[in-house]
Amino acid sequence: MEKALSNDNVKTTKGKGVNLKQWLFIGPHFIFFLMFILFPMIYGLYASFTRWNLIGSPRWVGLENYEAILMNPDSSFYSQFRNGLVNTLIFVAGTVPLQVIIPLVLAVMLQHKGVKGKGLFQAIFYIPGLISVTAAALVWLLIFNPRLGPVNNLLGSNVTWAVNQPYAWIIIFMMSLWGAIGGNMVIYRSAMSGISNDLYEAAEIDGATSFVKFFKITLPTIKFPLLYTIVMSTAGAFNVYAQPLMVTSGGPDQSTFVLMMYIRNLAFGQGQSVAGMAAAMSILLGLVIVVIAAFQFRIMYRSSK
Repeated sequence: MEKALSNDNVKTTKGKGVNLKQWLFIGPHFIFFLMFILFPMIYGLYASFTRWNLIGSPRWVGLENYEAILMNPDSSFYSQFRNGLVNTLIFVAGTVPLQVIIPLVLAVMLQHKGVKGKGLFQAIFYIPGLISVTAAALVWLLIFNPRLGPVNNLLGSNVTWAVNQPYAWIIIFMMSLWGAIGGNMVIYRSAMSGISNDLYEAAEIDGATSFVKFFKITLPTIKFPLLYTIVMSTAGAFNVYAQPLMVTSGGPDQSTFVLMMYIRNLAFGQGQSVAGMAAAMSILLGLVIVVIAAFQFRIMYRSSK
């Protein structure tokens, strides 16, 4: 009887020790999550219902900020939110499909046995993602420089790319794709490496073509990494800021002025801060991202059945 009680005590103490170790491991991450993610989110939601200039105390105004943004066409915030959201959607529609499709095609090409130097090609595609946006913007502006740029010299053109549409969007799209292709390609290659060669060999015996093998074996096997890249690429595209700022500064005529640029200018731009209105725009942008992500999950879930 005494041995049984002592064994129970040992098990209890061991269980407590394991729980303590678990909290020691996750504790710092949990604290950082509370400090830098959860608390700012809650305070940002509160600030969206206030009138605040970042200096004085926030003053509660209820839904006044949201009414000005969504329901008052005479308000400048209404036009700013609408123009910023439209430009952001243009960027999302122009970059996200290519950020998913091009890396997928490259990953499939590098999976072939006959391709040599796979690691070198992967590194070449991945390196642009490590370059800062500022440096990348300088490079791309030089490439499309109307006088010194190689594009105009090769095409024999005199187009001023950064100040005319749709050329300004073309530079932003190409710069964004250049930096994003490598990361998604590495994810796809990692997922494809786990597919058994026996599946492909069996498909070849049955006379399956390369397209059939891709759509019947490769694509269904990597559907979860594919969904991850779609959702993360979409969320990142909605939060775009640096690329249009560095390349075109929001021009021409604010046609590339995305929503994050308006939010930043309202909160931290010149003149008196309108942080409460900026917080309301941020909340609305977050809701748009959540709705679209949920829609993407729904579509992928239905297609996987």
